[in-house]
Order: sequence, then C-alpha cells, then structure tokens
Amino acid sequence: MPKRYTHLTYDDRCQIYALKKSGILQNEIAVFLNVSQSTISRELRRNRGLRGYRHKQAHDLAKIRGSAVGRLRHVLVPDLIIRVEACLVQKQWSPQQIAHRLKLETGTQVSHESIYRHIWADKRRGGSLFKHLRQKGKKRNTRAGKNAGRGMIPNRIDIAQRPTIVDAKIRVGDWELDSIIGAKHRGAITTMVDRVTKLARLVLLESPTSFATTKAIIESLKPMKNHVLTLTSDNGKEFAGHCKVSAELSADFFFATPYHA
Repeated sequence: MPKRYTHLTYDDRCQIYALKKSGILQNEIAVFLNVSQSTISRELRRNRGLRGYRHKQAHDLAKIRGSAVGRLRHVLVPDLIIRVEACLVQKQWSPQQIAHRLKLETGTQVSHESIYRHIWADKRRGGSLFKHLRQKGKKRNTRAGKNAGRGMIPNRIDIAQRPTIVDAKIRVGDWELDSIIGAKHRGAITTMVDRVTKLARLVLLESPTSFATTKAIIESLKPMKNHVLTLTSDNGKEFAGHCKVSAELSADFFFATPYHA
C-alpha cells in the first residue's frame, strides 16, 4: 500500500537538507525518512528559497503556508485599529498583551506581529506610536539599523571578492560550509561540500559554537588541505573563527552577502 503524504517536522527537514547536500537522491531520502517520494518531492518544490532548499527557511515557509487560512482574521480594520491604539497609548500595554486581551474579551484574533507592523508603518508616516512600546532596558533590533542582524563577523571577506573561477565549477577545492542547528540549539552538524565533486564531510557537534565549528572544519579538511582552495559560508556566528581556519588550511575564506541570494 503506497505511503500517504506526511507532514514533516523540523528534524525531518534537517535530515532532508543534510542528505540532499550529500547528493542523496529523492527516493533514497524518502526511504530513509519512511515517507512517500511525493512527500519529499513536494517539500523540495514548495519550500525552497532563492538559495535552494535550506531546512530553517523551509520550516518557516511551511508554517506560514499552514497558517494561511487564518490570515484574514489578523487584518487590522479601522475599528480595531482605534482600540489597539487606545490600549497602546492610554494603557501602555504591549502588543502581546493587546492581542491576548482582544481575544479574551471579544474573541477577536489578531497577532501581535500585525500590531507591531502597524506601529512601524505609523512610524514611517511620522507617527509616534512606537514611543509607547516597552523597551525594558533592551533596544529592539530595528531592521533599518546598518549594524543590525547577521554579517557583522570581524574581518569577513564578502563573496563579491571571491575569484570568478569558483562560480565556473571547473576545479576541485572550492568548499561550501553550512550548519544544521538542532532543536533548542542542542547539538549541530557542520557540513563541508566540495562544489565540483560533491564530496561531503559532516561532523556532529555537541554545541554550535564558533570554537567547536572551527575545530571541526580544520580537523576534517586538514588531511586534504592540498585540495582546499577556498571556503564559503553564510554569516552565522559559528563561523567567526574563519581567520584560524584560513591560516590552518592555507585557503581563502569568503562569506555570502547578508540577506542576498
């Protein structure tokens, strides 16, 4: 009897990412996870981003799609905006408190994310609603701040400076690095894949720290350092030890441009 479509978990998507990165075929991945091949095919087709299939992004896309039915209930209509703003300005409630109170008192379901979006839109129009947000001694990571988010690793070299021959995929020795982080940051897998041969090295770590990741990369690739010319990773802080990796392997280390495919 054929297997039915199965809803995949975050751990399943981590497995799919690692196996696909290692060159395993879809039907083999399906057997490994004990699901139908159509489940894997649908997963790779629907939840891939501009940089291909990545487990965390895929899980986020799946959650967004799963909640699409209830999105209309999250739209802030004029009457609801008046009440939200009154709670924010007059009662100094947080967006989380406002969302909970509205659901408790009137059954209205509006997410706190929708309230935050309304506040930031008001700020862009010159409004002052954002001044009523609670800071609790910690500044919010505003999306407009030039130092916000990833990409702030010291001495990083952007992928724009990487030799063009790497993109041509005509030589052995250009490696791509990535990390698969376990649930609640318990454990991680550091992956190293050669762009041409697809030779892969996967190392299980107890913790996704910079020290552990640096050690794993060096110990895995040093025996073949003559075939390590460049290394490229995303901007995860676990790759902050890139200078040591570069020195030990006599290879150039590059980082993907933050927020770019």
